[in-house]
Amino acid sequence: MNYSNDSSNFQSRFLTGMFLVAMPGMMDQRFDRAVIYLCAHSDDGAMGIIINKPAEDIVFPELLQQLEIIPEKPSISLPSQAGNMKVLRGGPVETSRGFVLHSVPVEPIEGSVTAGDEIRLSATIDILKAIARGQGPEDAIFALGYAGWASGQLESEIQDNGWMICPLDRKILFDQEFDSKYVRALGSLGIDPAMLSPLAGHA
Repeated sequence: MNYSNDSSNFQSRFLTGMFLVAMPGMMDQRFDRAVIYLCAHSDDGAMGIIINKPAEDIVFPELLQQLEIIPEKPSISLPSQAGNMKVLRGGPVETSRGFVLHSVPVEPIEGSVTAGDEIRLSATIDILKAIARGQGPEDAIFALGYAGWASGQLESEIQDNGWMICPLDRKILFDQEFDSKYVRALGSLGIDPAMLSPLAGHA
């Protein structure tokens, strides 16, 4: 089954704020069944965060301890948002660097940048300190690393059927039902993943 995947179907040829969903023929296993939120897309290239691949070996509270944001005490009490937050593998670029995708906070976060409609991206320690204090944005996900494309690369991969473009769903973006995000993202287009042809793609 073949689906139209032409970015001209959207209001802008730039796809900032959209989901990229890997097609079944994705050759790069790092992106197998990946759902990526596109934080930036322009003539210069694109940057996004994989939102459905938890880093099972990294615990967010322990990461806060390593960064000396909270003390190294087993009894430390964190707000539920921080205590329950998962660390995601956001992509193969700069895998030791942390990124927080989040809703617009009540109090401005220094260093945050616009990454879509009412979505911000922060890569400074300030956002982690705010989350640890329970003063962070209402919705947030934390990822190590990101996915990046050079000028024209993403457009080429989309044309080669490497990616499906899906509209943003804030619940899919921010909830922790990681195993179902792939199916739900495609479902937003009325697509059953089982009906997709394993067309070749690359990333």
